[in-house]
Amino acid sequence: MISRIDLRGDALPEGPALRDLLPRADFDVSAALEKVRPLCEAVHHRGDAALIDFAEKFDGVRLDRVRVPAEALTRALEELDPAVRAALEESIRRARLVHREQRRTTHTTQVVPGGSVTEKWVPVERVGLYAPGGRSVYPSSVIMNVVPAQEAGVESIALASPAQAEFDGLPHPTILAACALLGVDEVYAAGGATAVAMFAYGTESCPPANMVTGPGNIWVAAAKRYFTGKIGIDAEAGPTEIAVLADDTADPVHVASDLISQAEHDPLAAAVLVTDSVALADAVEKELEPQVAATRHVEDRIVPALQGRQSAIVLVDGVDEGLRVVDAYGAEHLEIQTADAAAVADRVKNAGAIFIGPWAPVSLGDYAAGSNHVLPTGGCACHSSGLSVQSFLRGIHIVDYTKDALAEVAQHVVTLAEAEDLPAHGAAIKARFGWKVPASK
Repeated sequence: MISRIDLRGDALPEGPALRDLLPRADFDVSAALEKVRPLCEAVHHRGDAALIDFAEKFDGVRLDRVRVPAEALTRALEELDPAVRAALEESIRRARLVHREQRRTTHTTQVVPGGSVTEKWVPVERVGLYAPGGRSVYPSSVIMNVVPAQEAGVESIALASPAQAEFDGLPHPTILAACALLGVDEVYAAGGATAVAMFAYGTESCPPANMVTGPGNIWVAAAKRYFTGKIGIDAEAGPTEIAVLADDTADPVHVASDLISQAEHDPLAAAVLVTDSVALADAVEKELEPQVAATRHVEDRIVPALQGRQSAIVLVDGVDEGLRVVDAYGAEHLEIQTADAAAVADRVKNAGAIFIGPWAPVSLGDYAAGSNHVLPTGGCACHSSGLSVQSFLRGIHIVDYTKDALAEVAQHVVTLAEAEDLPAHGAAIKARFGWKVPASK
C-alpha cells in the first residue's frame, strides 16, 4: 500500500541531493498559473457578474448575489449542532490564548544621545481570508485565519468560501456558523482562484484587500502567485504533508493512524514515515490495511495518497540520520515518536509544526492544540513559517534625531554616500550644516 525508500548503509548526500531522494507530490503551480490568468482577469473586468458565472460553471449553482446575507450567518449559528458549536468555541478559545501571546509591542532603541529608532507594529488594514470547500468543509480553517488577524488588530476582515449547490449557493453552513461565532459578518460565496481575484481587484460588492491568506488547492496557489506584488499573501499552499520520525519505541497503531489522517485530505496528500526500525516499518505497513478498510474516503483519497509517489516509508541507519532526512524534507507537519522525543524535536531545524510524542498527533494541531494549522508545504518550511499574528503586522521604523545627533555621524554618512557614488545623498546632509557642496561636473 505504501512504497519504501532504503537510505541505510551509505553516507547520506547533502542538500539538494538528499531532497531529491525523498518523496514529493507533483504540484506544478507554474502550469496552473496560465489557466487561472483568464479567470482572474474576467473578475477584474466583470466583477460580480464573473463571480456569478464562475460559480455556475465550477460549483453548479446560479447565485443571486455573491455576498452572503447577514440572516444566513445568524441562521447557520442558530441551527448548528450544539456539540459542534462547543468544539468550535473551544478551538477558538485555545487559538486566542496562543495567538494573543504573539502580539508585538512598540520598541524604541536609543542609538546615541538624541538619536533613536522606534519600531512600531501596524496591522494590515484589510484582509481577505479563504476557507476551502471542495472535498471537505473546513470551519477549522476559518478559525486559523480569523483569530490571528483579529489578534493582530486588523480592522476589516472578509472571508470567502465556495458556493455549495446543496445549500442554495451559500458556503457550507458550518463555515458560516464559524464566521458568526468569530464576529465576521462579511462573507462571500466565491471559490478558488476567483475568490483570490475578488480580494485582489475588488468588485461591486467586495472592496479590494491588502492581503489574502488561507489554504486551498493548486488554483488558489496559482492565483496567489499571479497577484504576488499587488497584494500580500501568506504562502502558496500545496497538498498537505505529514512526516513521522519514529524508532522502535513508537506504537505502529498510532503511526499508521496518523499517516492515514493526513492521507484522507487529498489524493496528493503526502504521508512519510522515517524510521531506523525495520520491525516498526513492517508493523506500520501491516497496520495500514485494516485501518484504511475501516474508514471513509478510501478509494478517492486515502489509497491514491498512500500509493502515490509523494508517500513512502524511508529507512535510515539511526535517529541522527532520520533528523537529517526530515530536515531536508521540511515537512508541513512533523511528528517525533522516538525515545526522548522532546530532545529529538529540539534538534529539528525545518518543519511547519512539530508534534512531540504519542499524545500530540497532527489531528490535535488541526483543531484544538491552540497552534495554527495554516503551515508551509512542499519543503517551504526550510525558509517560511506558518500563519501567525506576525503575518498580519508590518514593522515601521521611526527615526528621530536631533541636530547634535546628526552632526555626530554626518561625516560617516557623507563618506558612505560618496563611496557609493551618490553625491546628492551626501549633499542632503551637508545642506543642513552649511557645508560647501562642490559644483557638479
